[in-house]
Amino acid sequence: SYAGTGIQKPDFLATVDLDPNSPTYSQVIHRLSMPHLGDELHHSGWNACSSCHGDPSTSRRFLVLPSLVSGRIYAVDTLKDPKAPSLHKAVEPADILAKTGLTYPHTAHCLGSGDIMVSCLGDKDGNAEGLGFLLLDPDFNVKGRWEKPGNSPLFGYDFWYQPRHNTMISTSWGAPAAFTKGFNLQHVSEGLYGRHLYVYDWSTGELKQQLDLGSTGLLPLEIRFLHDPSKDTGFVGCALTSNMVRFFKNADDSWSHELAISVKPLKVKNWILPEMPGLITDFLMSLDDRFLYFVNWLHGDIRQYNIEDVKNPVLTGQLWVGGLLQKGSPIVVETEDGGTWQADVPEVQGKRLRGGPQMIQLSLDGKRLYVTNSLFSTWDKQFYPEMVEKGSHMLQIDVDTEKGGLAINPSFFVDFGDEPGGPSLAHEMRYPGGDCTSDIWI
Repeated sequence: SYAGTGIQKPDFLATVDLDPNSPTYSQVIHRLSMPHLGDELHHSGWNACSSCHGDPSTSRRFLVLPSLVSGRIYAVDTLKDPKAPSLHKAVEPADILAKTGLTYPHTAHCLGSGDIMVSCLGDKDGNAEGLGFLLLDPDFNVKGRWEKPGNSPLFGYDFWYQPRHNTMISTSWGAPAAFTKGFNLQHVSEGLYGRHLYVYDWSTGELKQQLDLGSTGLLPLEIRFLHDPSKDTGFVGCALTSNMVRFFKNADDSWSHELAISVKPLKVKNWILPEMPGLITDFLMSLDDRFLYFVNWLHGDIRQYNIEDVKNPVLTGQLWVGGLLQKGSPIVVETEDGGTWQADVPEVQGKRLRGGPQMIQLSLDGKRLYVTNSLFSTWDKQFYPEMVEKGSHMLQIDVDTEKGGLAINPSFFVDFGDEPGGPSLAHEMRYPGGDCTSDIWI
């Protein structure tokens, strides 16, 4: 993305070569520039996934790219030429607003019907109250809203559905009027950020339950059910309190939650606050539901947990790949014995790692974890100004899927600071063949 960087160029979709035997390995081999400025491409999804299995008329052809700031949604054809995707259609914000009243589109998921559902984070004024879920038909025409009238959540962000349990659960970031200006702790106390999970009846779009995660669950962002569609459990990453919360179904069909993993804030010197949260901004689970991975965007580490016993996650890998605490930073951690500590972050191909790990995507075999480091341009500017100035990057982490363990792959490094259009900010990653964070089985 170039939105918010000061560079007056449109955002683009980069195609990266992941084949170690290719002469263009670890390089951007194609850039599809959007036709407009200031979109802020953020998250993405597919027009079809495993929920369409058995329907020969559908194929995973179009990547759906919602623009968080402009409100536009692009459909990109990845099938015609997988190495050079092309723009298929743009759904204009005025059309979405006129038919649904929705803006700030975030997460896109394909439905078994072939329709596409997109969570939207606000109304035309950036208030959270007017939000809901947009439905597009298979040709990317605006159909309307998914949720039953009067069943809108107070805040929006991510969502995941599980038809076998007739349930959809969504999460809550904050009001666009607040988060687009950068992060202000006062906005949390003013109630402009969320701490709830919203549980819907999948067949009717009715809001059945609101789970208040309380002070341990501030800013619940990414949410995932286990991939096994028979299981009635999943996790949500709560950014500000840096906790992984597990949710599960009770015998009476209501839902509950419990704290699963907690990242303690660190006592620090030379920062804006005396304590620094990890800030869990993204997480995912391997397709076999054995391992859970999450990132701490401010601390700078990626973690791997074995979740074969979902009630007792076990830390099996941890790796420092950036963050505010790396050696050379003015910020130091104060240890309990009165000493200080900083993270040892290796250089990759002679480059110092900027920013902190932010978005992750795992290969289908679970062995390669890719990581980028831009969150949202105004937040990047606030916490990692050097990254906005010099651009972000993409790493490959090699995963031990037997015993657990993580290691940086030294052969792979994509530096988005070297882009022809100037340093840019890399966010979400998708595999054309499907990935661990978009596929929902029914």
